[in-house]
Amino acid sequence: MKELAGKLAALDPDAGAALQVIAYFDRLVEGRAGLESLVRGAAVLSGCPARLVDDGRGVRIRVDADGVRQDHAGPVLSSWMSAPLVPGGAPAVWLESAGPPDGVHAMVLERTAAAARVVLDRTRGRAPLAGPAADPASVEVLLDASAPEHARWRAAGRLGLRNVALARVVAPAGDVPVIEAVRVRDARPPLSAGRRAGVGPAVPVLELPASAAAARTALRFTAEGTDQDPGPRTVYADELGGLALLAGSVGPDTEPIPDVRALDRAVAAAPWAAGTLHTVAYATSLRAAAAELNMHHSTLQDRLAQAEHWLGWPVHDPRGRLRLQLALALWRLHHNLHL
Repeated sequence: MKELAGKLAALDPDAGAALQVIAYFDRLVEGRAGLESLVRGAAVLSGCPARLVDDGRGVRIRVDADGVRQDHAGPVLSSWMSAPLVPGGAPAVWLESAGPPDGVHAMVLERTAAAARVVLDRTRGRAPLAGPAADPASVEVLLDASAPEHARWRAAGRLGLRNVALARVVAPAGDVPVIEAVRVRDARPPLSAGRRAGVGPAVPVLELPASAAAARTALRFTAEGTDQDPGPRTVYADELGGLALLAGSVGPDTEPIPDVRALDRAVAAAPWAAGTLHTVAYATSLRAAAAELNMHHSTLQDRLAQAEHWLGWPVHDPRGRLRLQLALALWRLHHNLHL
């Protein structure tokens, strides 16, 4: 890389300098450098103070042109060059340059933002932009479909969401909803491990009430992931398809259909019934289900014979498995009415 940069510098000084900037930040990322090192590199390479601000993650770093950290400086000026951490997002990296910017400044900004995004995702995850600790009243207004658009837009401004291209709502079990920014190129950033939650689709900020409603629906399809309550702890609304329609048909006063009552009887009759039936319903074959359950194929066959007796229908054929899948979905909706 150094040899190539040297050759380019002889032909085109700007191109050579840009390549050296790329190589510099690549080395920092590979060496797992911290955020302050990235901002210091931006300041020294550009010859002017640099800032990194991500209020959602509680990050505010400023380093002057000599490489000395000085966080408490004046306000950000509109004349400074800036770059967002995500495409279409709010500015997060600034160069406090008083003179006209050049190609090297632009490259420093771009590589600083890209490297900072990698470090933040690795060390701090995607912290909620708007959650209960931020401003619960504004979150409530923004997610209220009946609130006037201008009121929701003001709430978005108070939460720092006006310049976010896409966001989604996460509905955790037993907790208030959280709003998260979503990368334009990645509408499915991972959630915290073990978190039981329904996740709404990524939408423009003013459409977040719809994402919240979808997240609450998805939450009702989640499970504890135990032998007695098998299933996914996190469910994405945009993966439910037609199953989402089932949620509207199951309420507090809805009587369970016979298939759901049959599942209840089976689960009450044997501690292995819930996990076995769930695995059989979604495995590619009975042999695959036996392998997942870590049991011999003949043992699974014996269990299924008993389970089919309790259910009242066979689950070996595609029609029976579909009936079991629907029964499991409805069974979960009835048991998750409190969520």
